[in-house]
Amino acid sequence: MDQLAALLDGPRARGAFLLRSLLNPPWSLRIQDEAPLTLVAMVRGEAWVTPDRGAPVRVAPGDVAVMRGPEPYVVADDPATPPQIVIHPGQRCTTLDGEDLYQEMDLGVRSWGNDPDGGTVMITGTYQMEGEVSRRLLEALPGMLVRPGGPMISLLGAEVVKDEPGQDAVLDRLLDLLLIATLRSYLATHEAPAWYRAQSDPVVGKAMRMLHNNPAHPWTVATLAAQVGVSRASLARRFTELVGEPPMAFLTDWRLALAADLLREPDATIGSVARKVGYGSSFALSAAFKRVRGISPQEHRVGAGR
Repeated sequence: MDQLAALLDGPRARGAFLLRSLLNPPWSLRIQDEAPLTLVAMVRGEAWVTPDRGAPVRVAPGDVAVMRGPEPYVVADDPATPPQIVIHPGQRCTTLDGEDLYQEMDLGVRSWGNDPDGGTVMITGTYQMEGEVSRRLLEALPGMLVRPGGPMISLLGAEVVKDEPGQDAVLDRLLDLLLIATLRSYLATHEAPAWYRAQSDPVVGKAMRMLHNNPAHPWTVATLAAQVGVSRASLARRFTELVGEPPMAFLTDWRLALAADLLREPDATIGSVARKVGYGSSFALSAAFKRVRGISPQEHRVGAGR
């Protein structure tokens, strides 16, 4: 399992918010939904995304824009168009004065806008809770990036308006695929984070894959070094140089990221999660979770369920 696959394998969209917008100018949406990550795929027409602290960026037909929250931004037909609609947490849409607009702008199954024949058609997909996308991956991304979307946009456009059994699961997976394709394209052409570049190293890359594939194993630097065929000191030095942190710190972060995701499962117990990610007891997991993340597993579970 490579690093990008590992980061996206467990955390993933679950009942993601997906909406097709059909709009004619002038239109401008202020997004302040506090979502960790949002994708905007341009099916037809163009849009401009303007962060609160940054210059406007054009999103052309066929492009995908990825915005990392929770900072607000504006999506509009033109950077000069003042906001007319506000998107709040929970994807509630209102006028600037707070008047609800959902019914007024409803255009059918997962469709919304000011004109059913609008010249601009875009699909918005939102990861609504932290844990659906790895914190390590989120921290490696800029506030916004724009990349060509490819054929996935057409496929998502065809599926988003269907109302069939299991459709939410289909849309979740399509959103994940679009995100993975977009991030893979971005990381191939931009300065990738150290942990991503390290996967190409024959020693460190192998060690990282072993940690990712078997986090429950009672790893030590010595046992990991023996598996990859180098000395303990050599692995520790090389791993830290390339990844930016020692092997056991990397493993702790990975275990706790998996635990954070698993704790959202309704039938999971802290003890069962602890065993799956390599902690011998619920007490050991709770202590590590509190030390690294500042909250207990139970507090995390309550927050994720809101």
